[in-house]
Amino acid sequence: MQRETVLVIGANGQIGTALLPQLQAQFGVGHVVATDLRPPVVESGPFEVLDATKPDALTDIVRRYRVTQIYHLAAVLSAKGEGDPLWAWNLNMQTLLNVLEVSRQYQVRKVFVPSSIAAFGEHAPKDETPQSSPLDPATVYGISKVAAENWSLYYHKRYGLDVRSLRYPGVISYQSMPGGGTTDYAVSIFHAAVQGQPFECFLAEDTRLPMIYMDDALRATLELMEAPADRISVRTSYNLAGMSFTPAELTAAIQAYFPEFSTVYKPDFRQAIAESWPRSIDDSVARQDWGWKPAFDLPRMTHEMITNLTPAYQPLVATV
Repeated sequence: MQRETVLVIGANGQIGTALLPQLQAQFGVGHVVATDLRPPVVESGPFEVLDATKPDALTDIVRRYRVTQIYHLAAVLSAKGEGDPLWAWNLNMQTLLNVLEVSRQYQVRKVFVPSSIAAFGEHAPKDETPQSSPLDPATVYGISKVAAENWSLYYHKRYGLDVRSLRYPGVISYQSMPGGGTTDYAVSIFHAAVQGQPFECFLAEDTRLPMIYMDDALRATLELMEAPADRISVRTSYNLAGMSFTPAELTAAIQAYFPEFSTVYKPDFRQAIAESWPRSIDDSVARQDWGWKPAFDLPRMTHEMITNLTPAYQPLVATV
């Protein structure tokens, strides 16, 4: 039986940066091919510069490495996408269709295509949003995620392609800097706190949003991809939940470590985006189908973020 070879598209992004070493540990460094528009600062294993909007370039890599699984993580996020909607739509959709088509043509065994809570809009219930809810997103990012969910279902039904997906909440991590999402305040705030700086938040203090710590997001991704195919009942995208909190609640959690820390609230255009999203997520289908259960709540996540970020901002101590 052929050994698995995994292709990661968008390996330099927030999720890709953290997922790559876990995939390397699972499949072997030589069997995980990382790709992005630019090389990483530090390469660890096979890497190829790839513009995933170019189908021939993607096909070449899939053929040369005999890829059996693809994690398609490249995308323009919500806030950044609103600055140039047509560019965001074209990039998000062209890369997706290239991935699905090359996977069909070269019999790729499994494909991961992430979705987002941005797929929900004003007509979805805001609290404990069910798996099957109206999808009428308010951003081009959300529109592209709804389209991606439907294309994934289409390729599964028509061609038998094993495409799997999660609707990620806001992902909080220390491994990389924010990348243009509406939930990014929940990462930036920690960088300010550990440097002893006040934080200016672009959302109102009572804006409750679903979030997930990176460790849980990665574990959910790998557990979903390793689940037997007959346990996967959702071929659009699974709801996924970790925790929900407001900027004020997150500030209070940080103040347990830094009592002088403060947040100033200056909502901007991202406030309207946040208000179109759920406040909390019902992920009972994921729990039932493949045993999902989050491990991190707000206090534990706060401790992990501060513990891991603080050393990066410690002043250099001169030695004699």
